[in-house]
Amino acid sequence: MKLISLFFLLSFSALAQFSIRQPDAIPLHGQWAFAMDTREMGAVRGWFKEDYNVSSWDKVTVPHCFSVDPRYQFYTGTVWYRRTFPWQVASGKRVILHFDASYYLTSIWLNNQKVGTHEGGYTPFHVDITDYLKSGENVLAISVNNDTWQSGTIPGSKDYGHANDPFPGWINYGGLIRPVYLTVEPEIYLENIKVESTPDLAKGTATVKVKARVRNTSKQVTSPKLTTVIWWENQPLKLTWKNTAAAVAAGQTAILEAETSLKSTETKLWNLDEPNLYKLQATVNGDTLSTSFGIRKVEVKNAQLLLNGQPLRLAGGNRVVDYPSLGSLEPDWLIEKDFRLMKEVGMEFHRLTHYTPSEAFYDLADRYGMLIITEAGNWQLTPRQMDNDTIRTKFQHQFKEMVERDWNHPSVIAYSVGNEYLSETPSGQRWTKDMMVYGRSLDATRLYTFATMRLNILPAKPEDEATQYCDFVSTNTYGNHAKAFDHIHALYPDKPILVSEWGLRADTPTGEAGQVTHLNNVVAEIRKRPYIVGASWWSYNDYQSRHVGTNPNGYRPWGLVGPERNKRPLYDAHRREMSPVTLEKAGFEVGPQGIHQLRVRVKVRNDFPAYAIKKYRLKSGDNTWAIPDLEPGQSVEINLPMRGFEKNVELEILKPTGFSVFTQQFELK
Repeated sequence: MKLISLFFLLSFSALAQFSIRQPDAIPLHGQWAFAMDTREMGAVRGWFKEDYNVSSWDKVTVPHCFSVDPRYQFYTGTVWYRRTFPWQVASGKRVILHFDASYYLTSIWLNNQKVGTHEGGYTPFHVDITDYLKSGENVLAISVNNDTWQSGTIPGSKDYGHANDPFPGWINYGGLIRPVYLTVEPEIYLENIKVESTPDLAKGTATVKVKARVRNTSKQVTSPKLTTVIWWENQPLKLTWKNTAAAVAAGQTAILEAETSLKSTETKLWNLDEPNLYKLQATVNGDTLSTSFGIRKVEVKNAQLLLNGQPLRLAGGNRVVDYPSLGSLEPDWLIEKDFRLMKEVGMEFHRLTHYTPSEAFYDLADRYGMLIITEAGNWQLTPRQMDNDTIRTKFQHQFKEMVERDWNHPSVIAYSVGNEYLSETPSGQRWTKDMMVYGRSLDATRLYTFATMRLNILPAKPEDEATQYCDFVSTNTYGNHAKAFDHIHALYPDKPILVSEWGLRADTPTGEAGQVTHLNNVVAEIRKRPYIVGASWWSYNDYQSRHVGTNPNGYRPWGLVGPERNKRPLYDAHRREMSPVTLEKAGFEVGPQGIHQLRVRVKVRNDFPAYAIKKYRLKSGDNTWAIPDLEPGQSVEINLPMRGFEKNVELEILKPTGFSVFTQQFELK
């Protein structure tokens, strides 16, 4: 145990930059030996063996993205990571090696033995390494291959049979890109828990169901008991639980279930501006797992998106995981920076970018309010690929890992089964239907969609395109917007429409000013159409690419912000247009002793974006004033005492979560 404690202390400084959700995790961050395997000879030559000399290998810090290191920047292929760690073997314990993500094809060796493989670059996986550990120093070797410029990987190159089949539109950033860590479990332990909370909006109550997956690694059948506790505001709720027991065979897993009801005094709904979170602890035979969850109801009805029974129309964005010198690494500071910049530019709806980012972004969305559509890696798969059984199985595996990680996040309202595939073909129709059936078998509590570009030109009948299987439309529309929107609505009049991608690059002949004009013109069309419930700009940030059409500097300049998050004029324009609240001067009175009265009118938009505001505040300097709760279309006038002799005053509108919504200057005269 002394060895483990020392190891933890040495790793703590590396851990501080990257969140690990498991509180008892033993991080494997810090210095590793690293080498390229350009001839794919590492496994043959025994680079994983304990006695193999790695003193000449480079030294890198994990989490690590080798694609941004100048020495390996243009390398696509296999690399190796090696390190040692101390351990004291203990009986009756299982040791699990976790990877939050490793891009893309990963093989793991421990003490000369191969212990596992994994395919997929953005989803978590784990391996039980108990039987391969020894007391003392252990040698861990990992090979990672980032070659996803092929037709059999997800994501991968399109497979049309041409010599120049295009590959995905973002960089195949390779390496151990997210945290790697160990956990120590008893022989019977909790692998995962799923929380399903359903509010009764009329009564103000809620039902909470828990499904706990228990693994029995012992040699005997066991009938474990599940104990569950819900915490609210740091206090456990006194609840009565109904439990369903199950026997777990030796070496197998089983699902234990529990259900309870919350009274109205115990039920606090989660929404964008009041993101109330509960904590649930599940315990089996002394092993405990915890998760946060929120109580909210998301539904579509009459071409509207409803959150807790209230219609929402929201601006959004697509965030690409890319940053200079980091690649696809997502340290906590970058996640927090991006989240704040997105929230304060009015991006309340986040349609993720063809793959799932670090879970820390979802945690912020839960805590501070943001709606998320999370997507697995069907990026423009061809009909031939969508009909391939191996590719279908790979996709389902990655989709399952994504869902089982994300299913307790109240911010996640929908899953997407792909982006821009030929959804009018029999292959595209079959893929959409089958993958949504599969998804609902894992999690039926969310909405399902996919991002199509085919509805802009096709079809003539709704049954000729796969959106018929979706809960709502997600359309990537980059031109002829008014005609496209009307056509889509005519096809699916009962489905709300999310503009999942729209935008204009900053390097067109009209430049950055053209981005602003484009924004204003398209938003004007969206505001005329109440069935459009969201518009998600492509993209929040510039990103690197090797895709056709990329600039010579390697970047695609779609963003409101540049690669290092420098704001373009588009950022301020988007912030202004996508604020749910507007401000205007209603009057000004000069008062005695330098105390004047500025009267402002606060109005909530009733077109786009549109949603009710509660507990918002006006701020000027150190002074704040409460804004009454307002529904879309309502307004209120507020008198603000102004001291001093300034000619201008800047007013800012703040959410109850502290984020700035809108800023405007007024003349004091």
